[in-house]
Amino acid sequence: MEQPEQGHRPPAPAQPWTPPGDRPGFGPPPPPYTPPAAPPGPPQPYAPPPQPYAPPQQPYGQPYPQQPPAGQVPLQGPEFMAVDRHNSVVVDGGGVAFEDHGVSVDFPWPEIRSVHYKASGNGKALMVAVIHVDGTFFECSVEARPRERLHQWFAHLAQVLGHYRPLG
Repeated sequence: MEQPEQGHRPPAPAQPWTPPGDRPGFGPPPPPYTPPAAPPGPPQPYAPPPQPYAPPQQPYGQPYPQQPPAGQVPLQGPEFMAVDRHNSVVVDGGGVAFEDHGVSVDFPWPEIRSVHYKASGNGKALMVAVIHVDGTFFECSVEARPRERLHQWFAHLAQVLGHYRPLG
């Protein structure tokens, strides 16, 4: 393979291709831009003036009785609360609430078919189950320390559930 000499120039490139008829491909350049002449007369406004604001609408009525904010319970009726370091069960006028390791769920009374409770197999925890009206089953377990607290919870829970869900 031969090396070109210093100062050697490559051959000139071929002329660009031209279409048949010796006319360039895109035609002649367009004429330079000239802005249109302004119409005589006063300048027109850009937009009509803004309209005044309409009077404020009245707020919509509440379709249902307002429920207390989340975390607040109605003041009427007895309450039951069982709490350990991870879980809790609350029964009050609003329904039943479970909290399991920071995740909470509320069951209003109209959505509850039944509530069941029992001691755990080792007798160290209260187990509460809610059966939803659609048949789904939810359960929460709360440790009772000391164990005597479990008997207190049973007595109190029976009284509170009897108030909100009387048998018969």
